[in-house]
Amino acid sequence: MKQIRLGRTEENVSVISLGTWSFGGANSSGNASVGWADQETADSQDSLLSCWENGINHWDTADVYGDGRSEKVIGSMWNTVPRNDIFLATKVGWDMGNKNHWYNIDAMRTNMERSLINLKTDCVDLLYLHHCNFGKNDEYFDGALAEVRKFQEEGKTRFLGLSDWDLNKIMKYIKKADPDVVQPYRNVWEDRYVVSGLQQFIEENDLGVCFFSPLMHGLLSGKYHSPTTFKPGDFRKNIDAFKDQKIIDQIKTNANLLTDRFNNHPHPVMHGVVDTLLSDSENSCVLLGQRNISQVDVATTLGIYINENDVNWIKQLYDH
Repeated sequence: MKQIRLGRTEENVSVISLGTWSFGGANSSGNASVGWADQETADSQDSLLSCWENGINHWDTADVYGDGRSEKVIGSMWNTVPRNDIFLATKVGWDMGNKNHWYNIDAMRTNMERSLINLKTDCVDLLYLHHCNFGKNDEYFDGALAEVRKFQEEGKTRFLGLSDWDLNKIMKYIKKADPDVVQPYRNVWEDRYVVSGLQQFIEENDLGVCFFSPLMHGLLSGKYHSPTTFKPGDFRKNIDAFKDQKIIDQIKTNANLLTDRFNNHPHPVMHGVVDTLLSDSENSCVLLGQRNISQVDVATTLGIYINENDVNWIKQLYDH
């Protein structure tokens, strides 16, 4: 697996990295579905082992994925996988416990300590502020940032990250937060990486960047033919595109075109939609969910260069 330098961290990580949101299984927060249904722990462990064997050395999780289940699955692997072989990232910010805000510093510390226990490690390589909702008047921003810096001083994390679904929110806080790595939402269907100004800032400041949800939660794989109903606890219940036949048809048409154009690749659709995201940044990786060994096998074929003409053609396909 090709590796990239993750910006100023100077760490080398696999260009196709592992996102483990699904390893938490089905999960709900109040009435909202926030997990992934039908995920077996054995499949998750097999995927982790296969990723290590195939050089996928960057694993990303969060404290709230399955209320710690994802972290615990990762923590169960260190008898087989050397901890030092893995660049390990987790996140804090979506579990307020009995406090009044996600970024209450007491809640953050409680959750950070719990993450280290779940992950069975003394230090993670990268800790993200999981979102950019710092209060109506940003009143929690300074405290949250200072707390993560304390975690660094205490040896609980090596690097600081900043994440959000909304790239404009990331841009609002990125200069003051001064993160080492940024984790924005990006895929070929919903791509604001350049127009938001985030790409330019990352390049000018030598930051690492890890794109999440590159498959739009699986929809861009082209495997769906009709509106799909997901089980309770599955986040995909919230995605309107899965219910829209017009969008599903367009994505299926695009998948067929990718299959024709990249017929020399074993997984032409995945090659097109994933590898395109790696075409415009030297310090970028993609966090790809790999729920079983078969999906790891697909991932190992990705991270391949696509020429500029093909990249432009692919982006035009998804320019809706």
